[in-house]
Amino acid sequence: MFSNIGWSEMMILLVAALVILGPERLPGAVRWTTGALRQARDYASGATTQLKQELGPEFDDLRKPLAELNELRGMSPRAVVTKHLLGGDDSVLRDLEGAVPDKKQLFGTSSGMPGTSSTPAPQKSLEHNERPPVDYDAT
Repeated sequence: MFSNIGWSEMMILLVAALVILGPERLPGAVRWTTGALRQARDYASGATTQLKQELGPEFDDLRKPLAELNELRGMSPRAVVTKHLLGGDDSVLRDLEGAVPDKKQLFGTSSGMPGTSSTPAPQKSLEHNERPPVDYDAT
């Protein structure tokens, strides 16, 4: 539940709670919080066991599509290719990444095109009723 909170954040929360609640009310607040979390966890596990008892084998049939959906949530294009086409072995993709040079390595510039700089040259503004130039290669 608190997997994203590190020790430094826990210490900050503890110091803030100590300042806000004071040393005399802090132990009671900690007891109340742990009791509420334990009760919520018991309610959740009780609901799960009650569903298992009422649905029986149909509960497992219900869990399978949900597990597949959770698996699909974490899928990226690379993971799909690795799982379905390469049988879980991504060494081929890692070898390809090592073989293809980066644009900076290939061209020696940050923009990826030879002979261009990373900052564009400043352009002069158009005069009144002047039409912008047309790049026929781009259109």
